Amino acid sequence: MKKSSLLLSVAAIAMSFGLLSCGNTKDDNMLYLFNWTYYTPDSVLQAFEKEYGCTVKVDTFDSNEVMYAKLKAGASGYDITFPSQDYTSIMISQGMIQKIDKTKFENSKYINPKVLEKMTCDPDMTYSVPYYMGAAGVAVNKQKVANYEKTWNIFSRTDLKGHMTMMDDMREVLGDALAYQGLSVNTTDLGKLTNAAELVNDLWKPNLVKFDAEGFGKSFAAGDFWVCQGYAEVVYGEVPEDKQD
Repeated sequence: MKKSSLLLSVAAIAMSFGLLSCGNTKDDNMLYLFNWTYYTPDSVLQAFEKEYGCTVKVDTFDSNEVMYAKLKAGASGYDITFPSQDYTSIMISQGMIQKIDKTKFENSKYINPKVLEKMTCDPDMTYSVPYYMGAAGVAVNKQKVANYEKTWNIFSRTDLKGHMTMMDDMREVLGDALAYQGLSVNTTDLGKLTNAAELVNDLWKPNLVKFDAEGFGKSFAAGDFWVCQGYAEVVYGEVPEDKQD
């Protein structure tokens, strides 16, 4: 399933923040990020700190639901967070995100116009900026699983029970079931959604160790999980290059 554009958004509950400076937060020399695990390399944060004379503090989350719930519950210490496009749309509609001060957004000219075409929720970058596009897929340990069908229905294999995981992300998992059935991942048809949920619950879920959106990379690299749904960067971040295929 193709992953929605990940967007950089300024939380409305935080004070205004210039995207290219560390000013106007509770501490003028501190920038607070609420980010996905693995998304921003430490080297990038360190270079930013050095260039702008500030300190960057990062908290991480493993799903949109966790991020949204924490902010909705009143977490007010963050300047920037990184929801997927669907959650960005929700947060905009609920008044959870501030407008960007474009007078301080000097790098806007570097945003690829083709990416902006995909930003259906905020095409003018009024509240958000595209940061990342990627796709969720399936990682398979070929030493443990020599032969397999290259479809989402690999999770129905009972012989792999206890060695597989899927993401703790409702939209991703249901989207995979819909895609496997040849349906739109954006359908709102209740019957189709019900059938997709039954596929997940009746055929896929019984074979899973758990739904896991973060730790699967380490477990896959260790050989504990043989088949994992997830983002490539999580797997590549844990599996040594000489073992990547």
